[in-house]
Amino acid sequence: MLKMVKLIVKNNIKGAVKEMDSENHISSVASDVSSELQKRVDNILAEGIKRARANNRRTLLGRDL
Repeated sequence: MLKMVKLIVKNNIKGAVKEMDSENHISSVASDVSSELQKRVDNILAEGIKRARANNRRTLLGRDL
């Protein structure tokens, strides 16, 4: 498998969780969250690329994801 570019920035995850958790229930984020999130993003992009190729497009569109 190709080495993927890291799109997930660890420092931004805690801020995003804090912003999304309106009840302030989550107080910390485990260190493995960023790697798991990166895996999911990689898979989403890989599937989107397959779909764009299947449709003979050179442009990845939001609907491909």
